[in-house]
Amino acid sequence: MVLATLGVMAMVWALGGRLRWPRALVWSGMALVYVAAAVFDVTLAEGNLAAWALIGGFAACVGLYSAALSRLKARAEPEVAAKPQGTFREAELERYARHIVLRELGGAGQKKLKGAKVLVIGAGGLGSPVLMYLAAAGVGTIGVIDDDTVDNSNLQRQVIHRDDMIGLPKVQSACEAMLALNPYVEVRPYQRRLTAELAESLFAEYDVILDGTDNFETRYLSNAAAVAQGKPLISGALAQWEGQLSVFHPAVSGPCYQCVFPEAPEAGLAPSCAAAGVVAPLPGVIGTMMALEAVKLLTGAGHVTRGELLIYDGLYGESRKIKLAPRKDCPICQKG
Repeated sequence: MVLATLGVMAMVWALGGRLRWPRALVWSGMALVYVAAAVFDVTLAEGNLAAWALIGGFAACVGLYSAALSRLKARAEPEVAAKPQGTFREAELERYARHIVLRELGGAGQKKLKGAKVLVIGAGGLGSPVLMYLAAAGVGTIGVIDDDTVDNSNLQRQVIHRDDMIGLPKVQSACEAMLALNPYVEVRPYQRRLTAELAESLFAEYDVILDGTDNFETRYLSNAAAVAQGKPLISGALAQWEGQLSVFHPAVSGPCYQCVFPEAPEAGLAPSCAAAGVVAPLPGVIGTMMALEAVKLLTGAGHVTRGELLIYDGLYGESRKIKLAPRKDCPICQKG
């Protein structure tokens, strides 16, 4: 009876390890087998109580040793988290292997991504693919600011959100999706509307700013704050079948956003997506391009769309670039 019980307990242990059960569940299962067998053998079959006590004592010693070992590992975890930026775990090296073999990126480029901090304004149509691809690419710290909640009408194009997230803050939904995709990145959600005061302090913490908002007020605000701090601003916009994007970084070269768009258009001339409509995959196309510009900016790979406006026409499958130049009377980037 004793040997049979030990065999069953060993099977529970092996099965739990193979199926990756929680350690507590495995021990609970083994304890249940032991107690049931001991009670049956001692009370009904007149078994040897001393043998069962010996087995129980040995199992208790093993359990205490295992618990102590787990506690020591848990105490050591902060030291692992405190590794210098750029140090990769084995699983990360495998995850980013397709980046590391790229000549233009390599290990050095992936290390830059891991040490980078990127802020995304808006977790909507453009923000969705931007956030997902930044997380997938291994950008170390990703901030997302949005004061909106997930609505049923968002799900036609805002692919970072799910149906069961309707009614919840978009930053919460986006945060969960990014961490589910890549647990090795840090996500900082800000559930609030961007203001000039907030932008001044928030932008200082990040290397690159991506603006995926759908209103000119926030675009002008983001541009002014980015120019004041010398931070590159990747801006995208879309409507119906057409989208556009550019990298604005006058501290290096080229114009700022307000050089190109000095004033917001009159009401009705640039209707929102809600009023004019937008085809579902278009935000994915433009948002993915924005994420790609961020990767190039952070790693120094390739040519960044700075001083140019990239326009994509999804209805006819055409794209074109327009050269941009600073405006001498721009009140934002040409002060003094």
